[in-house]
Amino acid sequence: MSGVVVMNMSFKAGQTLKVSGVAKPEAADFAINIGRGEDNLALHLNPRFDAHGDQHTVVCNSYEGGSWCEEQRVDIFPFQQGGHFEILVTFNNQEFQVSLPDGCAIKFPNRLGDEKYNYFNFIGDIKIQTLEIK
Repeated sequence: MSGVVVMNMSFKAGQTLKVSGVAKPEAADFAINIGRGEDNLALHLNPRFDAHGDQHTVVCNSYEGGSWCEEQRVDIFPFQQGGHFEILVTFNNQEFQVSLPDGCAIKFPNRLGDEKYNYFNFIGDIKIQTLEIK
């Protein structure tokens, strides 16, 4: 995976990860990945403007041992090409809770079941402005 990689920044159950940025004006899609490493992603959050056969869809998935798991698709799409966004992520050992820019929430199972992650990867048509854990 290419893009921006942040490692060894501890994100623990009960904490909140805030990611803010701007989608590029001609954005097709972008992804925010959280996990143990590039081969074990607990959360792959992939807003798709027009990519992989999807339009205005948010896809969530996990990636374990080099294989993608079952996707979860959400019809809510509060992102705009060229627009600013803020995403909040919290989790426990059972699920992730993702707050999208419009305040809508997505729940996605924590399939790896960990209570701490230290690998973050941001790929696609975005510019990350803030990455903060509280």
